[in-house]
Amino acid sequence: MAESRQDETTLPVRQKQPRQQLTKGMEHMREYVAIDDSNKTSQQQAEEDAYGVPATIEPIRKPATDSQSNPQKRSDPFQFGTRYLEEGDDIFAHNAWDHVEVDPQYTEFIAAQTIFQRENQVSDFDKKRFNDKPEKWWDKFYSNNQANFFKDRKWLTQEFPVLAEVTKADHGPCTVLEVGAGAGNTAFPVLAMNSNPGLKLHACDYSAKAIDVIRSQEAYTSQQEPRVLQADVWDAAGEVLPPGLKPGSVDLIVMIFIFSALSPDQWAQAVRNVHTLLKPGGEVLFRDYGRGDLAQVRFKKGRYLDENFYVRGDGTRVYFFEEDELREIWSGNIPANSKDEGEAPTKVQVPGLQVLNLAVDRRMLVNRQRKIKMYRCWMQGRFRKASNENENGEAAKA
Repeated sequence: MAESRQDETTLPVRQKQPRQQLTKGMEHMREYVAIDDSNKTSQQQAEEDAYGVPATIEPIRKPATDSQSNPQKRSDPFQFGTRYLEEGDDIFAHNAWDHVEVDPQYTEFIAAQTIFQRENQVSDFDKKRFNDKPEKWWDKFYSNNQANFFKDRKWLTQEFPVLAEVTKADHGPCTVLEVGAGAGNTAFPVLAMNSNPGLKLHACDYSAKAIDVIRSQEAYTSQQEPRVLQADVWDAAGEVLPPGLKPGSVDLIVMIFIFSALSPDQWAQAVRNVHTLLKPGGEVLFRDYGRGDLAQVRFKKGRYLDENFYVRGDGTRVYFFEEDELREIWSGNIPANSKDEGEAPTKVQVPGLQVLNLAVDRRMLVNRQRKIKMYRCWMQGRFRKASNENENGEAAKA
């Protein structure tokens, strides 16, 4: 026994390997996001890379101001912060910078990458496989990840202050529907801060497994009757409304990274359903992926389903939007591109909503340890059903 313990103490100690600068899935983007320090001494590294990436692939910087500090003080949530990257700023002083424009070299990469993706798209067989039953892939996703993949969205009330207002004790009756609720990362934070006895919160997802995850959480099972939060399976692009909800019964609809999971031919029905559910004056709180986001440009072979529409490695789908495109969609002008070559694109007209706010949230996220920069692009909007309009899009009778 003594010899055994002695042998154990003489075993070589395994050295901890340094963390990879890039994951395998991002290796093809190295020259566009990473600092090449292979030929630099430590002194040169400190002097030349003090601001992050080499000048040839730096983000565009704004002229320096006289301000000594740049806190994020926002009166309008659609300003998305005021941490501007200015001349002289240390790029690694913060984890993220707001309103960052991409440099010309990165823009060229996006264009080249899009051509590459289009030329190496998903086979016809796999297109059918991924498009026929998308809920199957989300079921598999939530079976594998349960409630551990996404973090609770603590930023919700900063981006959409109305969610804090409706949870106040004196607000009065209010019905909130979250579409694409997933594991409850929006619903549970709203439930936790609620003091409004008149709040009704419906969390819906077309993955039955996701709803099982929500219903299994203690915050859900421990609710007293009448319960505030109700979770149900519902297809946002289906022909029926969610359980327990009638036309014109919803005050707020929350859609966070859900519309992008629908294929373009599902948009019209989804917008119809949203319009039908909203009360006159009701609103949609919207956030989703924007064109040119890192999540889009990093796709390699066999992920391109259609223009700006991709399938991830886990089989789930994602679309990347432009601002004008979303403005048209939510106004009720849904693009319906003809499958016949040479025919002009057409529009499907559905009852639309008023676009109160729609803005592009461009940020540069920085990883100080790995010396990489990541351009993110999200779309954020607030859309309202006219106060004199019924669920059919007609002017309500006086």
